[in-house]
Amino acid sequence: MSDIKKSRHKSRSNALIAFSKFALQKNLVVIAYYILRLYFLTMRIEAPNHEVIAKRMENGEKMIAALWHQRIVSAIRYAARLGIYRPSAMISQSRDGDLVSDIFGRMDFRPVRGSSSKDGKKALSAMVEDLKNHAFGAHIPDGPRGPIGIIKPGLIVMAQQSGVPIVPLYISVSRAWILKSWDRCLVPKPFSKITCRWGEPIFVPRDLSEQEFEATRREIEELMLKNQRQDDHRFGWSNLI
Repeated sequence: MSDIKKSRHKSRSNALIAFSKFALQKNLVVIAYYILRLYFLTMRIEAPNHEVIAKRMENGEKMIAALWHQRIVSAIRYAARLGIYRPSAMISQSRDGDLVSDIFGRMDFRPVRGSSSKDGKKALSAMVEDLKNHAFGAHIPDGPRGPIGIIKPGLIVMAQQSGVPIVPLYISVSRAWILKSWDRCLVPKPFSKITCRWGEPIFVPRDLSEQEFEATRREIEELMLKNQRQDDHRFGWSNLI
């Protein structure tokens, strides 16, 4: 990265940190929360096999929900359906992470502080520890910085160390804005329809050779991409991910 780009990146980071601090001090998070709730209430949710997942958790089964970073806004809308089974979500330890953590905490998630881009082992350990006491964790396998649609090793390691199965969550939306971000984030338009479909649990053996680990990672990646694209096609989307 050139010195000019580094300087610009640092300036943006400092500005975001300053804004986050200001927002927390002035309690703007509460205002943002109610605006988001009103926005999400305009959308219709369809979750064809939601009851299957709810029943599994009622029976004491644990799971790691895996969904693409591109669909994270729609996932916030769906989280309210999960009731008492609030999913944990890894949030950065940075100051701007304080703002995100506050918002996610209000939107039916349980923030677990840590960053997979900085001190990844510590962040994974925090999620594994959380799964010992809670039934439900959420993980973004291609986050926080991409590349889009590429599952990073952290998801597989988390499943290995916790013994908890990965359950893919495929989220599609009828109408959305596509942001010019690395993940081409989908922001559902008001009054759009969101579908949330769960895949089958995937258990990952604790002991895998290097070749077996990579084969497992690629198999899950290909499965999730295939299913996500099939669901998107029902709304007329193509080449989103």
